[in-house]
Amino acid sequence: MIQPKEGYYIGIDVGTGSARACLIDHHGEIVDVASENIGLWQPQQEYYEQSTSDIWRCICLVVRRTLDNKNISPSLVHGIGFDATCSLSLFSAKTDQPVSVTGPDFNTDRNVILWLDHRATKETEVINATGHNVLRYVGGKMSLEMEIPKILWLKNNMPEETFSDCKFFDLVDALTHIATGGDTRSFSSMVCKQAYIPKGVDGSEKGWQEDFLQDIGLGELGDRGFDRIGGVNGETGRHLHAGEFAGELCEESARQLGLNPGTAVGSGVIDAYAGWIGTVGAKVEMDTTRHLINGELVRSGSNERKEVFSRLAVVAGTSSCHIAMSPDHVFVPGVWGPYRDTTFPGCWMAEGGQSATGQLLKHVLETHPAFEEAQTKAQGLGVNIFEFLNSKLQDLAIQRKLPSIADLARHFFFYGDLFGNRSPLADSSMRGSIVGLSSDVSIDALAIHYYGTLEFIALQTKQIVDTMNGSGHQIRSIFMSGSQCQNHILVNLIASACNMPVVIPRYIHAAVCHGAAMLGVKAASVDANGTTADLWDVIDHMSQPGEAFYPSTDEHENAILKAKYQIFLDQSSRQREYRAIMDRATC
Repeated sequence: MIQPKEGYYIGIDVGTGSARACLIDHHGEIVDVASENIGLWQPQQEYYEQSTSDIWRCICLVVRRTLDNKNISPSLVHGIGFDATCSLSLFSAKTDQPVSVTGPDFNTDRNVILWLDHRATKETEVINATGHNVLRYVGGKMSLEMEIPKILWLKNNMPEETFSDCKFFDLVDALTHIATGGDTRSFSSMVCKQAYIPKGVDGSEKGWQEDFLQDIGLGELGDRGFDRIGGVNGETGRHLHAGEFAGELCEESARQLGLNPGTAVGSGVIDAYAGWIGTVGAKVEMDTTRHLINGELVRSGSNERKEVFSRLAVVAGTSSCHIAMSPDHVFVPGVWGPYRDTTFPGCWMAEGGQSATGQLLKHVLETHPAFEEAQTKAQGLGVNIFEFLNSKLQDLAIQRKLPSIADLARHFFFYGDLFGNRSPLADSSMRGSIVGLSSDVSIDALAIHYYGTLEFIALQTKQIVDTMNGSGHQIRSIFMSGSQCQNHILVNLIASACNMPVVIPRYIHAAVCHGAAMLGVKAASVDANGTTADLWDVIDHMSQPGEAFYPSTDEHENAILKAKYQIFLDQSSRQREYRAIMDRATC
């Protein structure tokens, strides 16, 4: 078991719109959290850019703020860990300075192409047309959100001499690079893992798939031992697992952060993985009479290491990520990965996801004619719009003498892929549909539309879980964090739709940066041989008690959900059939 040094640890979470610092003590209790909005530029439609200089400035502000808020001496901070969005950042191989991603002149300080940037549509199509074996490791096809298509776009649009001078980082690795003073020997996890099959797997000899890079027109990335994209492990780079000792804060970075030079820096992870770390260790005493799946007792309350393979972490905010770990590689259509060694050595991570969940709810509510009226009434009652609508649903069911609120939307069928489908269809052209739409524009109608949206989120979660389990995963419980966990109607719907318990950690809003802080704990445990504590021991020690929600035992409500799932699947397949009919008619 790990016994962290008494004192404090810091987790840095860089999201799409803000940077957060989370200060925890050696028991894993959160002492303070501070946030600062980061710049986001949209030079044209579907282009999104950021600047590591701006991001680092915000990180320094929030770290100093947490220390000042609690009057913590820098000497008491032993470790720091980073997570960030899966975005691409560029630096000069010659000067180590940021390189602009803003065309056509490439002359700004914006050196980050954000994950949600869709400029590389054509490049993604070219990559997927190769049918290369590496695509098996990204769910069957490359996504617009990934880094490799973005790098190919840069090659196709940048001046040749500028592109040839670029080295490419995942954003989280860029931050570690800055924190340690640009020591590339301390550069941790692999950049652009979408072009990587672990050495020894599927005949891979180097890890990086040189023939794949050549096929798509990026063969030069293989020069000099792939040093522009992370290098070959043990030769031209180091590929560390989550939280391994990546180096120490350099003098300049420590001064900017208000910390001491020499503070341990943990190998960083993508934000969804930090959410997994901060979520799957939640401690609960399960009601063993209430979570039998197919007659089998599910021991999700145990925090034994082996139990982690049966837990799906759902990090639910603007979008939702579904993260599972397995002891062997499991290929799942439409689910990114499996990626080996990114978190635990020898283990594989898979990333499913819904492109829009919180964003979907926001869109559905704000575009409804009754939204302003409902918002005004909610404010008058001193509650948020979700609390108001949840209460409205309960009141409506009582007024109409219905068995449950599910009956309110009995003949209302909402399919919500308004922003495309990430998993399991991996189809960015998917869109939404409604069956049962009436002319009613009242708050009552808004409440039913809202409930239909919650149903959709829960049913699509079931579809992802079923697809993952059908491919070889053994998910038996869901550990969920993020802002949507506040909505108990949604959490209960997910538990009932998936027929498994949903566990919520104590820090639902800060699970991601709490997970990042655990990386700092692991890094600070480094010994003279460079060995750090086991990550699961860190997670188990630092995680706090959570709360469990169970599937409904109401047969009537479950019958509705079961029928709704059949309709949900039909709406999904019908949309594709309709598009095919139109394509045939106009070809």
